[in-house]
Amino acid sequence: MPAFFVILIAMKKILSLLIIGFGILFDQLVKNWVVQNIAFGTVKKFIPGIMSLTRLTNSGAAWSMLEGQQWLFNILTPIAIVVALYFLWKKQEQIPYNIALSLIISGALGNWIDRIRQGFVVDMFQTDFINFAIFNVADALLSIGFVLLILSILFDKDEKPEAN
Repeated sequence: MPAFFVILIAMKKILSLLIIGFGILFDQLVKNWVVQNIAFGTVKKFIPGIMSLTRLTNSGAAWSMLEGQQWLFNILTPIAIVVALYFLWKKQEQIPYNIALSLIISGALGNWIDRIRQGFVVDMFQTDFINFAIFNVADALLSIGFVLLILSILFDKDEKPEAN
């Protein structure tokens, strides 16, 4: 393999590590700031008419599904992370996959840290223009990662068989 490709692959791995690391750090910093500065259940305007900050805890998944089932999350989260890491390694030449999987890993780890440390996740972002679940940075990273992953799969020209 030419040296250029080895360097390119190494840079993509570094990019993935940076995305994962910064995603976890940003998620944990925002959650910590919210816990330190906003009383539980309090609503503070963030972007008027668009988004407020509301400190809540969630012991379930999105929309509090499976509330109180921490044992399930502690089994499924590491499995999901290992699977994502496997595909991150396998698709190392493809930047959209790298970014998508890095965002998914980052979000999963950010929420898992909360679940292990506290038994719940801190949520804070509330949309004011639509009735939507209150979420956190890790949730946003996961969602963006999954959308990018789906788009990457749909538009991946390498995986589609050629018609003869």
